[in-house]
Amino acid sequence: MSEKNLITLLKLVIVLGLCLIGLGYYLINVAHIEQTMGITGMMIGGGCYAFGIILSLPTKMYLTFIWVTAEHRNKHKQ
Repeated sequence: MSEKNLITLLKLVIVLGLCLIGLGYYLINVAHIEQTMGITGMMIGGGCYAFGIILSLPTKMYLTFIWVTAEHRNKHKQ
């Protein structure tokens, strides 16, 4: 997989993670799913938060690492 495709894939994973965080927020704070579904609703909302964070944070760190190394390579070429 080329570096450009990898970066695009990681950006999509970040967006998916942020969407899951937003969905978790909506379910718990706006739709009040815990009042209608009880503990199961809280687990669904919390799971959306958790998976969103799992998807978004490590990919941000990896993308930053890729960009820093690319910048470092470009500086030393000139």
